[in-house]
Amino acid sequence: MAAYRDLDLVKISPTANPPVCKIMNYGKYKYDQSKHEKESKKNQKATELKEIQLSAVIDVGDLNTKARHAAKFLSEGDKVKVVLKMKGRQLAHPEIGMGIVEKFYDILKENADIEKKAAQEGKAITMIITPKK
Repeated sequence: MAAYRDLDLVKISPTANPPVCKIMNYGKYKYDQSKHEKESKKNQKATELKEIQLSAVIDVGDLNTKARHAAKFLSEGDKVKVVLKMKGRQLAHPEIGMGIVEKFYDILKENADIEKKAAQEGKAITMIITPKK
């Protein structure tokens, strides 16, 4: 019957007794499947890692502005990497930088969870925060 109609005989469930087969155009079926997969991938949003850079001598107003930007990124579903770069004599007092990063997180506490705690990596202190579930 499939050859008569110029179609393909496709096994749907080969383990069933008796096996279940279907007469269809297999090329068109594969094309529709790939089109459906592309459409579903298009609707997915990959989470991005946004970066906010701070300084050891940042003022309260600037810190609040950066926190508002981070809150916007978090509300869009993105992760935020907070980087505080220290220079020169600031490297002798990393506790000041840690305090600023912790203060930054305290501002965002109701919107964010910590994925990676603040840690010093060379001349920078980094922390990664994610949106609250």
